[in-house]
Amino acid sequence: MTRSNRRPILWAVGIALIGLIIFIVSNGSSEADSFDLDQQPSLGEATAPVEIVGFGDYKCPACKEFNGSFFSQIQEELIATGKVKFYYVHHPVIHEDSKRAARFSEVVYQVLGNDIFWQFHHVMFDEQPKNPKAEKQAFTDEFLKKTLNGLVSEEKTEEVMKAYNDGAGRSAVNEDEQYAKELNVTETPAIFVDGKQFKGENFADLKEMVEEETHH
Repeated sequence: MTRSNRRPILWAVGIALIGLIIFIVSNGSSEADSFDLDQQPSLGEATAPVEIVGFGDYKCPACKEFNGSFFSQIQEELIATGKVKFYYVHHPVIHEDSKRAARFSEVVYQVLGNDIFWQFHHVMFDEQPKNPKAEKQAFTDEFLKKTLNGLVSEEKTEEVMKAYNDGAGRSAVNEDEQYAKELNVTETPAIFVDGKQFKGENFADLKEMVEEETHH
């Protein structure tokens, strides 16, 4: 084979290798980008210029505190004013009881919708045990059923229980946990503003970060 005949073959091999490398790199580094936030429980207008993603665990004392104070400010000053759309992602990190609660609330979201989810979500933090890390079986199936039944009818509660017992919600929570892993979330609560982790100390810091993102 002459040199002129070899050259097209070498170019073809080189192009194929470059394409393979690009495919491997892009697939290995963009898993977090493939996560569909539109499938998550959310609050706020679709037209809001900034997205906040919050990661939480129903057994996490810091998450309870966050939900009772910090989140109220987010809701009043950022969500209600149209500045932010807020998404919630499960990250049950304490123990199996956390995962049970996360999966059940995910089923509530899937079966009964966004509004009932948020009602249930807030009640779960209100009902968090005084020593959540010690009380590993506080969020039993019976407790979760009773808590939901305080918000909706017996018929709707049974609809959720059937889906839950059939395994619904498990894959969604697994996807949430994988998303948290891709973003290197190691503790809860954690907040991301337009994909950037919030590392400030107070609500004023968060508002400043939101303003910066709004004007980008």
